Amino acid sequence: MQKKTPATSTTAGNASDPVQRARNVLEVLAAAGPQIEAERQLTAQVMAAFHKERLFRVLLPKSLGGDAVDLVTFGKVIETIAAVDASAAWCVSQGGGCAMGAAFLQPDAQKRLFGAPDSVLAWGAGVQGKATAVEGGYRVTGTWTFASGSRHATILGGHSYIFEKDGTPRKRPDGRQLDRSLLFTRDKAKLHDIWHVVGLKGTGSDTFEVKDLFVPEDDTIDRENPAELREPEPLFQFAATLAYAVGFCSLMLGVARGQLDSLHKLAQTKTPRGAVSSLLESPVFQTNYAILEARHRAARAYLHQTTGELYQSVVDGNTLTMEQKLSLKLATTYGINQGVEIATEAYRAAGQTAIFPSNPFERRMRDALTASQQTQGRITNYLTVGRVLLGLPPDTLMFL
Repeated sequence: MQKKTPATSTTAGNASDPVQRARNVLEVLAAAGPQIEAERQLTAQVMAAFHKERLFRVLLPKSLGGDAVDLVTFGKVIETIAAVDASAAWCVSQGGGCAMGAAFLQPDAQKRLFGAPDSVLAWGAGVQGKATAVEGGYRVTGTWTFASGSRHATILGGHSYIFEKDGTPRKRPDGRQLDRSLLFTRDKAKLHDIWHVVGLKGTGSDTFEVKDLFVPEDDTIDRENPAELREPEPLFQFAATLAYAVGFCSLMLGVARGQLDSLHKLAQTKTPRGAVSSLLESPVFQTNYAILEARHRAARAYLHQTTGELYQSVVDGNTLTMEQKLSLKLATTYGINQGVEIATEAYRAAGQTAIFPSNPFERRMRDALTASQQTQGRITNYLTVGRVLLGLPPDTLMFL
């Protein structure tokens, strides 16, 4: 008996389909690749195309003109873009997860910060700021790193620990210190150009800082507090960290897809030096290519099935359990690591052709290796999941 298809908010082929909108930008994106690498940020032409297709709004609430799509659709958007340009896909993935924060804002703040069609939120990794409560809001000082997309963002966000006026830490009911994400326009921060890296050069993941900046209470959110959630879509029952996991896994599978497609194209014309047959006619190459395809399809199907089942569970009115969240963590960690391995093996199968920047293999290899260093792909994620599968408590609740 065929399984029920998970609920989605778009229909393939429809003009409003975000996946088709992602396909619409690929020609512009491919042409801009060298400039993105050189300038270490997305070009104005690419950003214009992305805004025209509303790609930074796929996880924004519908009340703000966003799509609030299911996470399977979101993953397909990221995968489509990543097959052509991983930096661009990274920025859309990161921007999508950040946009989910709009669901926790009051309506006036939502419209003020996200109402413009070119609104993009970027924030840094981790709680790296100190915010002291004052009349009407907070005074915040902090420095945030790895702020992907900060060069084209209109809004920045600083995750900060909250302190009372007398300097004492504000606590959550469970005793942990409270942190909030404070949102402010990009012009209020000082950005530091530090993004000189081996791969994902175009993400512009710089560092930014503010000193003694006043941020109104209405422009802050606590993403851990369900009482602050204002939007009804099922998407917002997921923590942004799970959306990031799906996005970055899809990115890696997209990079791997691009490598396999380029390898397929190369096989039509290349005969390796000293070989008795072309790649196309080589039984060894044929076998290895089929195995890589199988691994890619398996990892992708695993991701989509797991993500779809969890999303359908939320649509049906259920609250995600720890086991369900960890099942998604397992699928995304596996997909990320399979993706980088497939990309690497495709690179090696291309031979000397792959080492030249004029061919697509070299950049994708650098992008894949750089993306693999992100926390979502850590091998230690398997430890967390494995403990729960064996009946033990998780070693961390981070990223869940």
